Amino acid sequence: MATGLSLHVGLNQVDAAQYDGWDGELVACENDARDMARLADEAGFEATTLLTAEGTVKKVTAALRKAAKALKKGDILLFTYSGHGGQIPNTEGVDAERDDFDETLVLYDREFLDDELHREFARFAQGVRILVLLDCCHSGTGIEVREVLSPEAMEEQFQTRDPQRIEHTARLMPVVRQHEIYQRDKEFFQELQRDLAADKSRATEADALLISACQDNQLASDGEVNGKFTATLLDVWNDGAFRGGYRAFHRDIVRNMPPTQSPNFYVSGRPGDAFLEQQPFTV
Repeated sequence: MATGLSLHVGLNQVDAAQYDGWDGELVACENDARDMARLADEAGFEATTLLTAEGTVKKVTAALRKAAKALKKGDILLFTYSGHGGQIPNTEGVDAERDDFDETLVLYDREFLDDELHREFARFAQGVRILVLLDCCHSGTGIEVREVLSPEAMEEQFQTRDPQRIEHTARLMPVVRQHEIYQRDKEFFQELQRDLAADKSRATEADALLISACQDNQLASDGEVNGKFTATLLDVWNDGAFRGGYRAFHRDIVRNMPPTQSPNFYVSGRPGDAFLEQQPFTV
């Protein structure tokens, strides 16, 4: 019988001391993590949840590495993240991304690069199914950003033209803050990118499926109870009443989302059709 392990990370704020006074306050990310952990538990996964101050780089990587040691071919990992998304320039990677940025998960103590997540997934045995759900801005290809939508383009979603209101309501690390933090820690990130590029050239690409809250050039909306993406996913899932594979699951989520936030379906490596076509969250 296959084993399912899941890790759910939800941050309603970050450590302001590590982000030059910005605490990144959000409302619904911890709820997202709890609700996805509940879904995973009901589906037969053994769930681990890291909330806000627990959502550090050390604790996230430790949980992923523990899962990598435990899971074997035919098993499944479910990883969900709700919080801010960001980006930093990719100037050091030998395979620099097409938009010249690394997408990041804004963890409690620092930004976690998409290639760091890729490196952790590469530790899993071949044949382990990896499912990733990211509810954050710029998450379209977050397992592997571009310009941010203007306030005018976000008006339908947030019903305001106030950029400060958009940054507060969206799961977006403010662009000015992203630049300031990158300039402060530029040497650290460039060295990390060089190391990740070297690791990536030697590692086998993980077979992973990502369904993300939005495209790379879009923002993801927070909410009073759940983020817009997570709330829609839970509605479509309907306590397990949904029938169909992951592509149909993604399609039905998209149908119920506003045009300003279009969830992405993205694969790395070569996840098999048997995985992509099975009912979501099948252990």
